[in-house]
Amino acid sequence: MIAFERCVLENGLRVIIHQDNSTPMVAVNLVYNVGSKHEDPEHTGFAHLFEHLMFGGSAHIPDFDEVIQNAGGENNAFTNTDLTNFYEVLPAQNLETALWLESDRMLKLNFSKKSLKTQKKVVIEEFKETCLNEPYGDMWHHLSQLAYKVHPYQWPTIGKEMSHIKKATLEQVESFFYNYYRPDHAVLVIAGPVNPAESIQLVKKWFDEIPMSEGKKQEYHLEPTQNEYRHQILHSEVPHDAIYLAFHMGDRLNDEFYACDLLSDILANGRSSRFYQRLYKEKQFFSTIDAFISGTIDPGLFIIEGKLMPGITIETARAAIWEELQLLCETTISDPELQKLKNSVESSLTFSEVSILNKATSLAYFEILGDAHLINQEAERYHNITSADLQQAAQNIFRLENCNELIYKIKG
Repeated sequence: MIAFERCVLENGLRVIIHQDNSTPMVAVNLVYNVGSKHEDPEHTGFAHLFEHLMFGGSAHIPDFDEVIQNAGGENNAFTNTDLTNFYEVLPAQNLETALWLESDRMLKLNFSKKSLKTQKKVVIEEFKETCLNEPYGDMWHHLSQLAYKVHPYQWPTIGKEMSHIKKATLEQVESFFYNYYRPDHAVLVIAGPVNPAESIQLVKKWFDEIPMSEGKKQEYHLEPTQNEYRHQILHSEVPHDAIYLAFHMGDRLNDEFYACDLLSDILANGRSSRFYQRLYKEKQFFSTIDAFISGTIDPGLFIIEGKLMPGITIETARAAIWEELQLLCETTISDPELQKLKNSVESSLTFSEVSILNKATSLAYFEILGDAHLINQEAERYHNITSADLQQAAQNIFRLENCNELIYKIKG
């Protein structure tokens, strides 16, 4: 059980304090409720761009990394479809340094044509390196567009196309900042050997005067039910033919999410998994094969990806995967197999609670989901999944009309 105290400042900033006296370090985690799904479809990649811009200096601090390093700490960030996360880990006595840094860049970034040009160049190079020049690197672009026709998950976090970042203007960037990177769109978590009351006062000292957002979030619609099999073939410079199958599944708070997470483990988690034993080891159809869920807040995807062995046809590989999926739909897994899965999940959740940074990040995430107390319900929700629940989830999602198939063929 992770205990914490919570308050909301007048400007809307949600603050969570978790006291953990087992470590001399404190973690400060600030999550902004803005990800790529909040972007204008004609100006994508902005949330990821801001992950870089937020380190380019603010009103009173030209270099974040130097300040954190001098305080004996480290910092970093990540962006996804749903949110943007910034964090610092440093000695507890230097907590105020991290609050000063985060409040200053929330107040006002150091917007300049030079800074924007520099960070645009970095992001464009990253786009080229990870999406254009790497084998299968454009998979998310194609698979997302195949699976989503309405919801903004139809483009990946890095952006729909490189030109959107190239054409980004200083005016557009400033507008995006003052609309989203505001206290009423944020959750601040402090975890470590801190006094909750004193910590809340420090937060108020540094964040109380920061104004709320100036506009509304980009509106979007949830994806309607898919009722058709979708298929795309790409001829590309790749080392192996590959097959990707993506099935729509429930949102992050749906019981189906937990069932799908366990189903992905049954298929592809470790050497005892079904894909490994039957399709990789026994039949030797694939050089690698995996199954995972996208983990998004809104309804996401259950994804299967396999790189084919030389001489194996797409038809053979596809049939073998569907055979395993049909088994999940037609038969229930044994109690020992299910218990093994649950034990593994429970072990992972328990281990994650050892790190103050993991706890700070998770508390912020669940608060974005709607209630930080959800962090203490995760193990129980996995524990309550039955074999019948897994079979029902398999029957719900592993349907041809719910399938999006992307094929890579070796160009030649």
